[in-house]
Parts: sequence; C-alpha cells; structure tokens
Amino acid sequence: MKNLKPWRSFADQLQQLQDRGLEVDNPGAALDYLERLGYYRLSGYWYPLRAIDTAASTAQGKAVRLDSFVSGSRLEDVVRLYVFDKRLRLLALDALERIEMAVRVDVAHLLGQRDPEAHENPACLHGNFTKKVIAKGPDAGKTQHQVWLTKYYSMLHRARKEPFVAHHQQQYGAMPIWVAVEVWDFGLLSKLFAGMQHADQQTIATLYGAPTGLAFAQWLRSLNFIRNVSAHHSRLWNINVLERSDVPADWPTQLDNARPFFYFCLMQQLLSVICPNSSWGLRFKGLLENDLPVVASQQISPQELGAFPGWKGWALWPQHK
Repeated sequence: MKNLKPWRSFADQLQQLQDRGLEVDNPGAALDYLERLGYYRLSGYWYPLRAIDTAASTAQGKAVRLDSFVSGSRLEDVVRLYVFDKRLRLLALDALERIEMAVRVDVAHLLGQRDPEAHENPACLHGNFTKKVIAKGPDAGKTQHQVWLTKYYSMLHRARKEPFVAHHQQQYGAMPIWVAVEVWDFGLLSKLFAGMQHADQQTIATLYGAPTGLAFAQWLRSLNFIRNVSAHHSRLWNINVLERSDVPADWPTQLDNARPFFYFCLMQQLLSVICPNSSWGLRFKGLLENDLPVVASQQISPQELGAFPGWKGWALWPQHK
C-alpha cells in the first residue's frame, strides 16, 4: 500500500496548484477558498480541468488524468463551478421538499382510508414486502416491511419529544399514518411506496404522469439518491447517478439516465403537477444559462450535467415570458 500524502500548509497547497498550471489571479482570495472549503473538496471541481494522459487512457480504455492542468485553467472557474453546484443542490432540495410533502399526503390519504395504521398493517401492503424473507445480508431472515418498521420506530423514537408525537402516544398509544408521515424521511417514504400494492402505486403514479406504479417507485428511489447527495453537500453537477430510472418512452431519446439532468427533468414533471405556477423550472434554466462557467477547453459544459442541445425548447420546461 502507498504511504498517505504528506500534510501541506495552505500556502504550499496553493503553490502546488500553480506549479501544476492552474492560473491564480488573486492569491489572497485563493488562500481564503482553500481555508474555508478545503483542498480535497475543491479538487472534485478542478478535476475536469486536469489534462488527459493520452497514452494511459488508450492503454486503460478510459480517461486518465494527469496532475497538470489544461492550459488556461483558472482557479476562478473552479470556484464558480463550486458555487454553481451549491446553487444546483439547493434548487434540487427546494423541489424535492415539495415532492416529498405531496407524495406523503397522497400515500397517507390513500392508505389511511383503508386503515389508520396501514403502514403497520401487512394486509394493506404488497405480499412481497410483508411476507418475502430476505435471504442474505445483515437483514437476512426479516421481511422488507420488518426492516422498514425498525427504521420507522427509530425515527419515531428520535421525535418522541415533538408535541404531536407525544400527544398521540399518550392519548392513543399509536400514530395514524397521516401523522406518522411527519417523522418519515424521503428514503422511508420511497421504501414504503415500493411496498404498496400495485393498484395503489398505479393510482398515485397516474396523478404525476408516470407510466406505471413501478416506474414511479423507481423515480422516488432515484430522487432520494439525488436528495442524499444534495443534503450531504456532495458534488452533484456531473455525478454518475447510481440509482437510475428508465427514461419514459415519449421523452427525448437524448436523455441519459446516468446523468443528473434527467432527474431534474423528473423533478420538473412532478412540480408541474404539484405547483404548476412555480418558477422553479425558469430558475433551473436560468442557473444553467448564467452560472455554469464557460471555459475554452469545454471541459465544463451542460453536456457533463447531461443536458442535450435544444433542451430549453422542450415543452416540459417553461418558456421565458
């Protein structure tokens, strides 16, 4: 195994970047960025500006980067990209909060009509979720519903001092689903939706224009992935999405379900139902038009996000007035 890289002072970190070809117009501001944001966090944003090792890339069949930077690379563009990504994450969280709240209500309203404690009642959910035993892993021997309930009870315990939780526990000894949803996170919501009966999934999916209930369940899993990336301040703009949804058959074929842009399209689709007069779509378009750095090497571009030429004219996205 290799030895860990040595500790470097902020001044030495900056000098190393300059030695590798990164242009720094304002050293004082550059040191401030390194002190506040950290070398390692910023490294994910200057990575696209590092030169390609042609020989190694050919040998390995994938892009291999050198430590040196493409000529003309500037720290200013790295910081602008970091700020763009921060704004992108905040925009995602804005949309996902509204989506989470709306789908919570839909799930609670539908299942609660059947049984106020439907989330704890296996008869109200799909048999694969409540009866099929997990064969391998740390949850072996349990059902998905049992695993879900363990996480739910843990969240309920953490929220035990919340007035609405304490009231229901003291007065009724139980939580109806329309109250219980208030302690769920997006992950718990998406997992319960995946465990609902197919007809119930389809009922909710139809509200949002999803092709099937199973497709909508996957949309929620994918959006939960985006939510976790955003909430943990991780790099989002060009991330390789691991929890992927299929592109709807009637959507543009240029969409790439491995790139974040497609999931912003899903957010816009859901928001068009939840709050059709929202300015969110225009704000997203404005962010890409005005805040994504333009560099001569084209290493930073909307295509890295997954956007395709002409996407702004797609009817899914609102047009500037």
